[in-house]
Amino acid sequence: MLNLLPYYMVRNLLLTVAIETGLAALLGLRRRDLLYVALVNVMTNPLVNVSTFLTGFFYGARARLWVLIAVELAAFGSEGFVYYKTLEKRRPHPFLLSLLCNAASYGAGLAINLIFK
Repeated sequence: MLNLLPYYMVRNLLLTVAIETGLAALLGLRRRDLLYVALVNVMTNPLVNVSTFLTGFFYGARARLWVLIAVELAAFGSEGFVYYKTLEKRRPHPFLLSLLCNAASYGAGLAINLIFK
């Protein structure tokens, strides 16, 4: 199972960047701002995925759920803060942007996992 971690990491990162930058583009963010959205996800997504994967592997589903909640909230907050400090366009509000993008990519991930399990 651990040998699949690199595959999951790359897959999840690519899907997250595509979904979140795509949504940000639909919401009217400019090219430079879309780059920030992609870069922020390159920083936060691997941490979320590694921590939840390893927690589930070593401690089980219940522990994984609690870690998932904690790291998703941390990702939301840190991404919102970075967006607040870096984005030229402040519409939608940076924390709302973070919430919408994270909800969209998390929902897409759930759907993909349900379809392909």
